[in-house]
Amino acid sequence: MNCYGDPSEAMRPEKENVMVKNFDEMQKLGQENANATMKSFGVVSNGVQAIATEVADYSKTSFEEGTQAFEQLLGAKSVEKAIELQQVYFKNAYERFVTQATKIGALYADLVKETCKPFEGYVEKITPAK
Repeated sequence: MNCYGDPSEAMRPEKENVMVKNFDEMQKLGQENANATMKSFGVVSNGVQAIATEVADYSKTSFEEGTQAFEQLLGAKSVEKAIELQQVYFKNAYERFVTQATKIGALYADLVKETCKPFEGYVEKITPAK
Protein backbone atom coordinates (compact mmCIF):
# COMPACT_ATOMS: atom_id res chain seq x y z
CA MET A 1 0.00 0.00 0.00
CA ASN A 2 1.34 3.44 -0.89
CA CYS A 3 0.48 6.94 0.33
CA TYR A 4 -2.36 7.21 -2.20
CA GLY A 5 -4.28 4.26 -0.78
CA ASP A 6 -5.19 0.97 -2.30
CA PRO A 7 -5.29 1.26 -6.12
CA SER A 8 -8.09 -1.27 -6.34
CA GLU A 9 -10.20 1.02 -4.14
CA ALA A 10 -10.35 3.64 -6.89
CA MET A 11 -12.03 1.17 -9.22
CA ARG A 12 -14.85 0.16 -6.90
CA PRO A 13 -18.32 0.50 -8.47
CA GLU A 14 -19.72 2.67 -5.67
CA LYS A 15 -16.93 5.25 -6.18
CA GLU A 16 -17.49 5.12 -9.90
CA ASN A 17 -21.22 5.72 -9.41
CA VAL A 18 -20.50 8.75 -7.24
CA MET A 19 -18.10 10.08 -9.85
CA VAL A 20 -20.65 9.57 -12.66
CA LYS A 21 -23.36 11.19 -10.53
CA ASN A 22 -21.10 14.19 -9.84
CA PHE A 23 -20.25 14.44 -13.53
CA ASP A 24 -23.95 14.33 -14.46
CA GLU A 25 -24.72 17.03 -11.89
CA MET A 26 -21.94 19.23 -13.23
CA GLN A 27 -23.16 18.68 -16.78
CA LYS A 28 -26.72 19.59 -15.76
CA LEU A 29 -25.48 22.68 -13.93
CA GLY A 30 -23.49 23.71 -17.00
CA GLN A 31 -26.58 23.35 -19.19
CA GLU A 32 -28.67 25.37 -16.73
CA ASN A 33 -26.00 28.08 -16.72
CA ALA A 34 -25.95 28.18 -20.51
CA ASN A 35 -29.75 28.47 -20.61
CA ALA A 36 -29.75 31.23 -17.98
CA THR A 37 -27.07 33.11 -19.88
CA MET A 38 -29.02 32.90 -23.14
CA LYS A 39 -32.16 34.19 -21.39
CA SER A 40 -30.10 37.00 -19.90
CA PHE A 41 -28.69 37.95 -23.32
CA GLY A 42 -32.22 38.07 -24.71
CA VAL A 43 -33.34 40.36 -21.90
CA VAL A 44 -30.33 42.63 -22.43
CA SER A 45 -31.03 42.81 -26.15
CA ASN A 46 -34.67 43.76 -25.63
CA GLY A 47 -33.83 46.22 -22.85
CA VAL A 48 -31.15 48.01 -24.83
CA GLN A 49 -33.49 48.18 -27.81
CA ALA A 50 -36.21 49.77 -25.65
CA ILE A 51 -33.72 52.31 -24.26
CA ALA A 52 -32.43 53.14 -27.74
CA THR A 53 -35.99 53.65 -28.98
CA GLU A 54 -36.76 55.99 -26.08
CA VAL A 55 -33.59 58.01 -26.68
CA ALA A 56 -34.29 58.25 -30.43
CA ASP A 57 -37.88 59.36 -29.83
CA TYR A 58 -36.77 61.95 -27.29
CA SER A 59 -34.06 63.25 -29.64
CA LYS A 60 -36.52 63.58 -32.51
CA THR A 61 -39.12 65.35 -30.35
CA SER A 62 -36.51 67.61 -28.81
CA PHE A 63 -35.14 68.60 -32.22
CA GLU A 64 -38.62 69.33 -33.57
CA GLU A 65 -39.57 71.44 -30.56
CA GLY A 66 -36.25 73.29 -30.69
CA THR A 67 -36.78 74.06 -34.34
CA GLN A 68 -40.31 75.28 -33.65
CA ALA A 69 -39.06 77.51 -30.81
CA PHE A 70 -36.34 78.96 -33.07
CA GLU A 71 -38.91 79.77 -35.74
CA GLN A 72 -41.05 81.50 -33.14
CA LEU A 73 -38.04 83.50 -31.96
CA LEU A 74 -37.36 84.63 -35.52
CA GLY A 75 -40.98 85.86 -35.79
CA ALA A 76 -40.93 87.74 -32.49
CA LYS A 77 -41.85 91.41 -32.89
CA SER A 78 -40.04 92.62 -29.78
CA VAL A 79 -37.12 91.70 -27.56
CA GLU A 80 -39.49 91.17 -24.64
CA LYS A 81 -41.56 88.67 -26.65
CA ALA A 82 -38.37 86.86 -27.73
CA ILE A 83 -37.18 86.60 -24.11
CA GLU A 84 -40.61 85.31 -23.05
CA LEU A 85 -40.60 82.67 -25.81
CA GLN A 86 -37.09 81.64 -24.87
CA GLN A 87 -37.97 81.29 -21.18
CA VAL A 88 -41.02 79.15 -21.97
CA TYR A 89 -38.96 76.96 -24.29
CA PHE A 90 -36.17 76.44 -21.75
CA LYS A 91 -38.64 75.69 -18.96
CA ASN A 92 -40.48 73.11 -21.08
CA ALA A 93 -37.25 71.60 -22.40
CA TYR A 94 -35.90 71.18 -18.87
CA GLU A 95 -39.12 69.53 -17.67
CA ARG A 96 -39.12 67.15 -20.65
CA PHE A 97 -35.47 66.31 -20.02
CA VAL A 98 -36.05 65.50 -16.34
CA THR A 99 -39.07 63.35 -17.23
CA GLN A 100 -37.15 61.53 -19.94
CA ALA A 101 -34.10 61.00 -17.72
CA THR A 102 -36.33 59.50 -15.02
CA LYS A 103 -37.98 57.22 -17.58
CA ILE A 104 -34.63 56.04 -18.99
CA GLY A 105 -33.27 55.54 -15.47
CA ALA A 106 -36.26 53.29 -14.73
CA LEU A 107 -35.62 51.37 -17.96
CA TYR A 108 -31.99 50.78 -16.92
CA ALA A 109 -33.07 49.64 -13.44
CA ASP A 110 -35.58 47.21 -14.97
CA LEU A 111 -32.91 45.99 -17.38
CA VAL A 112 -30.53 45.14 -14.55
CA LYS A 113 -33.27 43.47 -12.51
CA GLU A 114 -34.52 41.38 -15.46
CA THR A 115 -30.98 40.49 -16.55
CA CYS A 116 -30.22 39.01 -13.13
CA LYS A 117 -33.50 37.06 -12.82
CA PRO A 118 -32.29 33.95 -14.70
CA PHE A 119 -29.43 33.63 -12.19
CA GLU A 120 -31.57 33.85 -9.05
CA GLY A 121 -31.06 30.79 -6.91
CA TYR A 122 -27.74 30.03 -8.55
CA VAL A 123 -25.75 30.37 -5.32
CA GLU A 124 -28.04 27.92 -3.54
CA LYS A 125 -27.53 25.36 -6.31
CA ILE A 126 -23.76 25.43 -6.22
CA THR A 127 -23.32 25.76 -2.46
CA PRO A 128 -23.14 22.35 -0.78
CA ALA A 129 -25.73 21.67 1.90
CA LYS A 130 -24.42 21.72 5.47
